Amino acid sequence: MTAVPVAEAPSATPDTGVLREIADRVLWLSTAIVDTANRRPAAPEGVKVGGHQASSASLVDIMVSLWFAELTAADRVSVKPHASPVLHAINYLLGDLDPVYLGTLRAKGGLQSYPSRRKDPDTVDFSTGSVGIGATAPLWAAMSHRYLRSHLPDTPTAGRFVSLVGDAELDEGAVWEAIADPMVARLGEVLWIVDLNRQSLDRVVPDIQIGRLQGMFAAAGWQVITLTWGRTISALFERPGGDELRSRLEAMPNEEYQRLLRADPSELAHRLLGTAGGPRLAALLDSLTPAELAVAIRDLGGHDLGLLMDTYRTIDADRPTVIFAYTVKGRGLPIEAHPGNHSALLSDAQLRQLADAVGADVDEPWTTFAPDSHAGLWCASRATTLRRTDHPHQSALAVPESLDRPHRAQISTQAALGRFLNELHRVAPRVAGRVVTCSPDVASSTNLGGWINKTGVWSVEDRPDWFRDDTDRTLRWSEVTSGQHIELGIAEVNLVGLLGELGATWSRWGQRLIPIATLYDPFVARALEPWSYGIYAGGQGILIGTPSGVTLAPEGGAHQSVTTPSIGLEQPGCIAWEPAFTQDLEWCLLAAMDSVGVPGGTSAYFRLSTRPLSQELARVPDDPVLRERRRQQVVAGGYRLTDHDPGSEQVTLVATGAIMPEVVAAARTLAELGIVAGVVCLTSPDLVFRSVQARGRTHAGTAGDIASILFPPAHPAPLVTVLDGHPHTLSFLAGVRGDRTVNLGVTEFGQSTELADAYRIHGIDTGSVVDAALSLLGR
Repeated sequence: MTAVPVAEAPSATPDTGVLREIADRVLWLSTAIVDTANRRPAAPEGVKVGGHQASSASLVDIMVSLWFAELTAADRVSVKPHASPVLHAINYLLGDLDPVYLGTLRAKGGLQSYPSRRKDPDTVDFSTGSVGIGATAPLWAAMSHRYLRSHLPDTPTAGRFVSLVGDAELDEGAVWEAIADPMVARLGEVLWIVDLNRQSLDRVVPDIQIGRLQGMFAAAGWQVITLTWGRTISALFERPGGDELRSRLEAMPNEEYQRLLRADPSELAHRLLGTAGGPRLAALLDSLTPAELAVAIRDLGGHDLGLLMDTYRTIDADRPTVIFAYTVKGRGLPIEAHPGNHSALLSDAQLRQLADAVGADVDEPWTTFAPDSHAGLWCASRATTLRRTDHPHQSALAVPESLDRPHRAQISTQAALGRFLNELHRVAPRVAGRVVTCSPDVASSTNLGGWINKTGVWSVEDRPDWFRDDTDRTLRWSEVTSGQHIELGIAEVNLVGLLGELGATWSRWGQRLIPIATLYDPFVARALEPWSYGIYAGGQGILIGTPSGVTLAPEGGAHQSVTTPSIGLEQPGCIAWEPAFTQDLEWCLLAAMDSVGVPGGTSAYFRLSTRPLSQELARVPDDPVLRERRRQQVVAGGYRLTDHDPGSEQVTLVATGAIMPEVVAAARTLAELGIVAGVVCLTSPDLVFRSVQARGRTHAGTAGDIASILFPPAHPAPLVTVLDGHPHTLSFLAGVRGDRTVNLGVTEFGQSTELADAYRIHGIDTGSVVDAALSLLGR
């Protein structure tokens, strides 16, 4: 297995006493951050500020052991959502956060509720908040970095990619979809640390699940390390009766153990003996004071700083590693281990109790260490070690506006995608060299076969092609480190997770990629949350859903995508496209590629079809000036297919995507009836909607005001809108000029049938368009 270069761990080992002092201060600061936020004047609407003091406390020791002993500047860490105050407290002690922000948790312009790479004022490597989604992001970041290193050797070296995961997050299916992907098992730079505090939001987790979880990670090829007990109680286990104490503790249900932590120390020996305790256990317990016993049962592996540091040195660099670190939720707080502590806030008395315990001052909550103290000197040293070098954006690319090739054949937009990628190699090889495609085992059926044959499939190491001499195959599946297609298993969640991280390499390491992911459009909704998360976190990529709509009629109702046009329109940070013709697709794709992997860039979503259309219907002008005008309108959102004066129109037919032949045919039928019908072909309802929203802030008559070009304010006419999707997607057009409108589309589940029957069933065939137009006109 080929290992990727990893930055060396720090050579100096800090004194655990100094780390404990730092951990106490981090516990105080993280608790005070939440407390201060909730002491701000109440909002008029009465919405609470909230926060998670207990969830933060359980992770303090693990995070201190990482940031103040283990991490290098090259490492990247995803922090569980509810521990964001710990991250900000650490960054503050390292000089990476101005104290003015410490009282601004969940306030406008302040610290975000959960770690945000783009919105927080301090260093955050991964946005989290969608439980389970942020945890998997480092996997895809590690894979993206591997890809970069294999194609661009001058890419900066990375270190470990670390996920700090709450144990309840392991209930999320997205976690296991990622862990199970075979490609992940080769990523030795990946480290997960599970904060095993045995509590979820509402309850103590009732079952002892660690064995099952260990087995699932091990079966996926991970190194599994479990830190159950610290060294203090482990020493007790070596004494007479210690084996019985260990067996008693490890056999008890989670709820009973949590109740032990809430009990008065004087009750502990009795509770531990129960009804089955023997004389050896009784003797051991009698030898301990109640205070000593209370300390011992809290001595879990996730709170033993020395044990944590030693454990990091045992990590296998050739495969991913998971550390199950047992912790106490609310560790060190008066509310520790309480089953209802998830969102609980310390009272004034409890806050002062904590301040006394850790040597803090309630009235001066943001006090740091004296610069010449051991803790102050170590914080300054670690700040220097962790200081990062900015990686300037190095990849200026001249993405062409057009490939200047003819589009005359009857072809679908899906098939045209494959031809586009192949032609891109010829016209713009430097741009093509930055393209990386990925799919969830649907590469060939989404027409990436030609691209794969030309570029190869990327792998962390070259693999033998056992079908090289098979003359009957058309798809050459050559897995090499120089390949430009990444194939994952059938898991759309993984696909968009990888897309987001491939689309963030420009901001992480200064290397621009243009990632293009293809999947079946009906499954865009399945991947919606992680796709949206990737965009929120700063990833810029192109998602292509194909085939789409009931145009895929033979597949039946289960595989129709009805809501995806609206999903694309509504997704922030993304432009949704649905071009009908292949020339439109070429221009739109190039415009989208030009906006990916750059400061201020944006993601894109394309909805394509397997239905071949006659390209003559597009009526692309031959005249260079008119052709350029058409291109500008195409990339602005749409254009008119009719040449007559809009003032003469009695009705306007508006459509997008594969339904255009029916709309053009309807216009001809209406013409035969003596009715002048305009035809508007939308390439992006999304951009047209934005144009409508921006009315009064753009200059009419330019491509920037595409809504006024398509629907001239001086020439209102009734509208019939049509698309192979839910009709409400285009219903906003009624508000452009206040036109009477009929919106045609798909609102019911379909069935396996021929295409013409499907269109008739759903009322988007030519006859339905004509009928809607006549009804608007009172005919």
